[in-house]
Amino acid sequence: MSVKQCGHHGDRKKKLIKQILIGFAILAAIVLLIFFITWAILHPKKPKFVLQDATIYGFNVSAPILLSSNFQITVSARNPNSKVGIYYDQLDIFATYHSQQITYFTQIQPVYQGHKDLNIWSPFVYGTNVPVAPYNGATLTQDQANGAIGLVVKINGRVRWKVGSFISGRYHLHVTCPAYIPFGNKNSGIAGVVTGVKYQLAQKCSVNV
Repeated sequence: MSVKQCGHHGDRKKKLIKQILIGFAILAAIVLLIFFITWAILHPKKPKFVLQDATIYGFNVSAPILLSSNFQITVSARNPNSKVGIYYDQLDIFATYHSQQITYFTQIQPVYQGHKDLNIWSPFVYGTNVPVAPYNGATLTQDQANGAIGLVVKINGRVRWKVGSFISGRYHLHVTCPAYIPFGNKNSGIAGVVTGVKYQLAQKCSVNV
């Protein structure tokens, strides 16, 4: 009799273990399903940035290759998603010349961007007596003589996605906007920078999130 009881007890134990394993399998399947649904929903399209224009208020090179500059830049950002909002928690804009940063960081105020919304910012970007690398000095002088300079406006920041009441974690945002800006008119003999002139650029930017 005792042998039968032990066998019956062993069967119950195996059945319990089997039920536990089945329960874990179902739970794992549910978790994976939720994960894939969430991933599908939270795989939004990247915001689209456009460098619309730039107004030059100062651009001066002094010895030994120190650059002082002052621009007002207009940048637009559009949310292409119809069901996903975007929190721009932190945005820093600055200008570079041949991969060298030539202005300070200018911070854009945090903002929430709704579905299909468009935001436009016009921050001032400037730097005072910023040292220019020697290998960029000759190129900068040549660009000035040619009457135009190629800059790259960059925006670094962090964003979050909002779907309904759910808000994701923070993602890094990197925006790169090439800007080819004419300085004066070499054909007319006007040298240097003509200040207060707004140059329409309408340049699409590359965006990485």
